[in-house]
Amino acid sequence: MKTKVFALILVPLALSVSGCGDNWGQRAVTGGAIGTGAGLAVGALAGWPLLGPALAGAALGAGIGAATTPGGVK
Repeated sequence: MKTKVFALILVPLALSVSGCGDNWGQRAVTGGAIGTGAGLAVGALAGWPLLGPALAGAALGAGIGAATTPGGVK
């Protein structure tokens, strides 16, 4: 149970740092990488096949990273 709660806290935290980059492309790639890792973690904790959550996390992370500005989400 603690692991699942930790994962639920860690995923938004990991996605929040996806805006760390100097340009749009860096933020999108960084967000995608962080989202992939978060998706894999959630998929592993839930006992799901890992490909779906990893792809969903990558897409969500890249989208969030691309939507941010160097100063944060606007």
